[in-house]
This record gives sequence, structure tokens and C-alpha cells, in this order.
Amino acid sequence: MLVSFFCLSVDSQIKIYSVPDGVAHNNDFEVKVRVPGESWNDLFEYNAEVDMHKVRNTSMVNFDFEGTVELAVKYNCETIKSARIRPYSLGITPVVKGDSVFFKLTKPCNLSLEINGDIFQNLQVFTNSLETYQPNPKDKNVIYIAPGFHTYPEGKLKIPSGKTLYLAGGAVVKADLVCDNVKNVKVCGRGIIYQPDNGLRITLSGNVEIDDLIFINSTHYTVFGGQSSGIVVKNIRSFSSKGWSDGIDMMSCKDVLVDGVFMRNSDDCIALYGHRWDYYGDCRNVLVKNSTLWADVAHPIMIGTHGNPEKPEVIENVTFTNIDILNEDEPQQNYQGCMAINVSDENLARKILFDNIRIDDIEQGQLVNLRVTYNKKYATAPGRGIEDIRFKDISYNGKNAGTSILEGYSSDRCIKNIVFENLTINGVLIHDKMKKPGYYQTTDLAKFYTGVYVEGLQFISTK
Repeated sequence: MLVSFFCLSVDSQIKIYSVPDGVAHNNDFEVKVRVPGESWNDLFEYNAEVDMHKVRNTSMVNFDFEGTVELAVKYNCETIKSARIRPYSLGITPVVKGDSVFFKLTKPCNLSLEINGDIFQNLQVFTNSLETYQPNPKDKNVIYIAPGFHTYPEGKLKIPSGKTLYLAGGAVVKADLVCDNVKNVKVCGRGIIYQPDNGLRITLSGNVEIDDLIFINSTHYTVFGGQSSGIVVKNIRSFSSKGWSDGIDMMSCKDVLVDGVFMRNSDDCIALYGHRWDYYGDCRNVLVKNSTLWADVAHPIMIGTHGNPEKPEVIENVTFTNIDILNEDEPQQNYQGCMAINVSDENLARKILFDNIRIDDIEQGQLVNLRVTYNKKYATAPGRGIEDIRFKDISYNGKNAGTSILEGYSSDRCIKNIVFENLTINGVLIHDKMKKPGYYQTTDLAKFYTGVYVEGLQFISTK
């Protein structure tokens, strides 16, 4: 077991946590971190699996810090010809020296270091600010998980109302976390949820917050919400490589905040639905911000498939803002779209904003897919409609995105009032007043297909 320790200077600090036996190591990289001018400290390179199409191993390191730190990353697989750090919005340029890469961090972030353009045999670096919350292990309202490897009967850890589940740095828990019919729960700490079946489930509950945890290879969901309200998810990080191993899915949930997450999943990264299974009701008032989404399969963002035809539901008042989308790789045409709203089951999706979304070149898929449809595999009726959707400051740089699709179902199940404001594709601002041949439509330049029953589609520029 590695020992937790601090590295201190006048302005900068580093906290590295222990790693118990039983956790898989990856040898592709050797990573060190230090306060500038001081000694290097070794980090443990965790192994995670990604991409269900062809499961591969990726690397991850994590630590806490304050101030400025330097990282040295040795690559053990082949000669380094190039190195990049994504999301590009972080503005971090690595320096290559021989078989190693060097870069600095001045604030906590979640990033991917990719050698020679390899997005699978890469290194994820997850960092936090220094902890300010230090619970008393003897507090009766705290379930304290100390450093070490922990398992639980039936693979589940149930959290009662009014409790805080705290996973100390160096704690690795191999179990599902279950919040069922509870209120006022917090799950936090610098620990790791390792190979759970269903990650963290929040069902029929209210006021549940999840902070800072790392989920490695959930079999199914990372965070699942069912008919719950007041959910807060902050700064969690996730890997998955199985079928239906979604990231964050909310079924009939209200008043949800997702902030600062890094989701790398082999199914939808974030999905919002109405009724499914035992959960009923509208989905509304959802804010997702400051996050990075990486779909090795399926959608980075998906809205609308599941609902209740017997008592139709609404998905509304949803905002995605300041998001980096690093990949989509979906060969099935029916399930493409970095930003997808596909309503079935009599769902109505409305009042949804996509704001400041940056999309890197994807492997295969579409930028946007808006369809009122009848997905007979998962639904028993078509959707009611999609309306009042705004895409603001969306940018895409790449060549692999296919044709985006906007299409209604019938005259009374249509798509209406869709506005693209400052859509930029490979540096070109797309809008209705731009110069183009007279026989072109704006959608031709955007590489969008607009089918039947689409009303009030606009491309505008406010720059």
C-alpha cells in the first residue's frame, strides 16, 4: 500500500492518497508530480477499461493540490511523436522531451493526455482542490469509510436518511451505493467506487448530493436517478466499458444539478427521460455545466426516449452549458447525435438550452439529432413533440461528423421553434444571412438534413 502524504511549499501543496491491494495497475505511463523546485513524487497509475466495441485499457492518476504543480509523464509504449492535452479549452500545452511529457497545472481540472493521437491508450489526470471537509469518524451521522479495500454483503451499501457517507482518500469500495426512499443524504470524499454493478442509485428520494468520487468500470449506470428531486452531482469522474453502462441517467427527476463531471462511458454519458420501470412523472429543472463528456459508444447527451403513454409526461427547463464533448462513436444510425433529443412514448420535450458546447472531432456520429419518433424497441408510442430548443455558441472542429437530422412525426407531432445562434463548424459561422449560392439552404452548409414537420428553424448570428 502506498502511503498518503503531503508535499508542502509556501504557496503550493500536494496530497497523494494510499492505494490498497486489489486495485489493477496500468504500466503504460509512469507519472510523477511535484511542487516546482522540489522533489518528484510517484503516482499510482490505475487501470480502467473503455469502449465496449473493443475493450481496451486506459490509465488514470489522481491527487489533490493547491497552487502550482508540475507533472512528468514517461510513456513506456512507443516513441513519442506528438502529445496533446484535452479538453483544449483548458489551454494546456505539453512539452515533449525524449520519452517523457511535462506540463503544469495551476488549478484543479480533469484532463486527457494523448500520445501520438491515441485516445484509448491514454492517460486521464483527475485532480481536486485540497479537502476542507474532514468529518469525525465517530460522528453518528457519518458513515466513515477509511483507507483500504472494502466489500459489502450482496455488493450493496445502503445509506439511510440524514447520513453522510464519506470515503476517505485511499478508500476503495467494491459495491453499489443505494439511496432508496431517503432524504438529506450526502456522499463525498476522495475515495473510489470500484467495479460496481450499478454505481450509485437514487430512487424515490430527495436532497441527495454526490461529490468528488471516482467510479471505475461500473457494469451499468454510474449515477441513476428514479423519481427523485434535489439531486446534486459535483466533480465525479467515471469509466465504463459494458453494454448499457450509461453515465448519469435521470428518470422522472426534478431539480437536478450536475457540475464539473468527467464522464467516459460506453453508452450515453448523460440521459434524461420520463417514466421507466417503477418511476413516474415529468423530468424538469435540470442544469448540467462545466463538464467533459466522452461517449466511446452512443450519445454524450440524450433526451427523451422513455415515457408514459397512458399519462403523457414533459421534459422541460433543461440547460447544458460550458461542456466539452471529446468523442462519439456510434455506428447505429438510429442512436447518433452528440446532442440528441429523440422523443417517444408520448413525451414532449421543450424549453431546452445547449450553450457554449465545444465538440472535438468524433469517430462517427452526428452533431445534432432532433426527432419525434416511435422507437419500437424501447417505446410503445411516438412522442408528442419537440419545441423551443436553443443551441447557442456551439462549435465543432473535425471531419468525421455525419449529417445531422431534424425530423417530426406528423403535423400534430412536430418540431418547432429551433434556433441555432452562432453555430460554428471548422471556423465558419453558419447563419441564414451568410453568403451562399442562391439555391443553397443554410442547412446545406451546416450539413443538416431537415425532414418533414419542422417549423420555425433559424440559424442566426449575434457575433
